[in-house]
Amino acid sequence: MAAAELDPEGGLIMPPSLREPRFSLPGSGLYANVANPNHREVWQSTSTIGLDPPFPRGLAAGQWLFDEREAGGRSWLAAAYGVKWSDGPRAQPLTFAVVEDDAGYRRELRQFRTTLWTWLGGAGVVLLVAQTLLLGWGLAPLRRVAREVRAIEAGRQQRVEGRYPTELSALTDNLNTLIEQERARQQRYKDALGDLAHSLKTPLAVLRGALAEPETMAAAVEAQVARMDGIVQHQLGRAAASGAAHFAPPLKLEPILRRIVESLEKVYAERDLVFVVECPVGLSWRIDEGDAFEVMGNLLDNASKWARGRIRVRARIEQRTLRLTVEDDGPGFADADAALQRGVRLDERVPGHGIGLTVVADIVAAYGGEIRLDRGEWQGGRVSLLLPMN
Repeated sequence: MAAAELDPEGGLIMPPSLREPRFSLPGSGLYANVANPNHREVWQSTSTIGLDPPFPRGLAAGQWLFDEREAGGRSWLAAAYGVKWSDGPRAQPLTFAVVEDDAGYRRELRQFRTTLWTWLGGAGVVLLVAQTLLLGWGLAPLRRVAREVRAIEAGRQQRVEGRYPTELSALTDNLNTLIEQERARQQRYKDALGDLAHSLKTPLAVLRGALAEPETMAAAVEAQVARMDGIVQHQLGRAAASGAAHFAPPLKLEPILRRIVESLEKVYAERDLVFVVECPVGLSWRIDEGDAFEVMGNLLDNASKWARGRIRVRARIEQRTLRLTVEDDGPGFADADAALQRGVRLDERVPGHGIGLTVVADIVAAYGGEIRLDRGEWQGGRVSLLLPMN
C-alpha cells in the first residue's frame, strides 16, 4: 500500500520491485495483488508468474478479509483490504490482497507440534523417573517398617527398633506400645494360670485329706471351697486387668461412680450409709471401662463394709495424674501392708474373700500407677490411687 500510486488519469502505478524480496521471486509462496476496478486493471507481484492464486477482489472501502481458500489442488491463506484511494479530487476504489501458500505454515505447524510433543514427552519421562525415584525414597521407611513387622511376627526381634521420620515415628511408637501391651496381657494370663494352679494345690490336698475324716469333712469342704472361690476370683481379676489403655477412648468417671454408689446403696440399705461423690461431671480419663468398674467397685464396696455411716469418693486430675480417693469413717487400716496381701482379712467378722484391694493393686500396677493406704479426715481408712497419663 505504501508503494502504490495513481497517475493523473487514475491509473495504478506500482514500482518494479517491493521491499519484501519474496514478492520478486517466482513461486516463492507469497503473492500480492492490487485491483483497480474503475480502470479494469490488476497488478500482481512477480512471484505469481506461472500461477493463478485465488486473490480476493471487490471489497468495500474499509473491509478486511482473512480467509483460507482452495485452488489448483492447493490450500492458500488470504488477506485483503478494501480502500478508497484519494488523489486530488478523484477517489479510486482499490483492493489490496496478499495470498500465501499454506504449505510453509503447515510445515512450521508440524515442526512446532513435533518439537512440542518431543519436549513434553521428554519432560514427562523425566517427571515420571523423578516421581518414581521420589516415591521409592519416600516409601522406603514404610518398607523398612514392613520388614521389621515381619521380623517381629517371625520372632526374630521383639519391637520396632529402627529410627524413622517424624511422620512415621508416631506410628512406630504406637505399634511398639501395642506390642508391649499385648505381650504384658499374655504374660498376665500366663502368670494368673500358673498362680491359680499353684494356689489350688493346697486346698485340694486338704480336701483329699478330709476324705479320711468324715466327721470334719463338711466343715473342711466349706472352708476350702470358700478359699478356692476367693483364689479363683483373685486370679480372674488379675488376668482381666487390661493394663495401660493407651488406645482406649477417654471415659467419663462421674457416671460410673454414680452407678456404683446407687448399687451399693441398695446392697447396704439397712445400714443407711451416706455416700458423697466429689467428681467433676466432665472429668474423663483413658482407662478401660471394665477396669474402672473393678477398681472403683472394689474400693467403694470395701469402704462400705467398714464404714460406720459415711463414705466419700473424690476424683480429680493433678499434673497429668488422676487422683482417686475413697475414705470412710470406720476403724481404718490396722496394718496397711497386710491389707494388700491376697486372702488376708483384717476382721473375720466382715464378709469377703480378702482379695478386693489386691485386685485393685494389680490393676493399678498394670497402669503404672500407685496405691496408698492411710487415715483420712474422718480418722477412718483412706485409699488413694494415682494413675499417670499414658
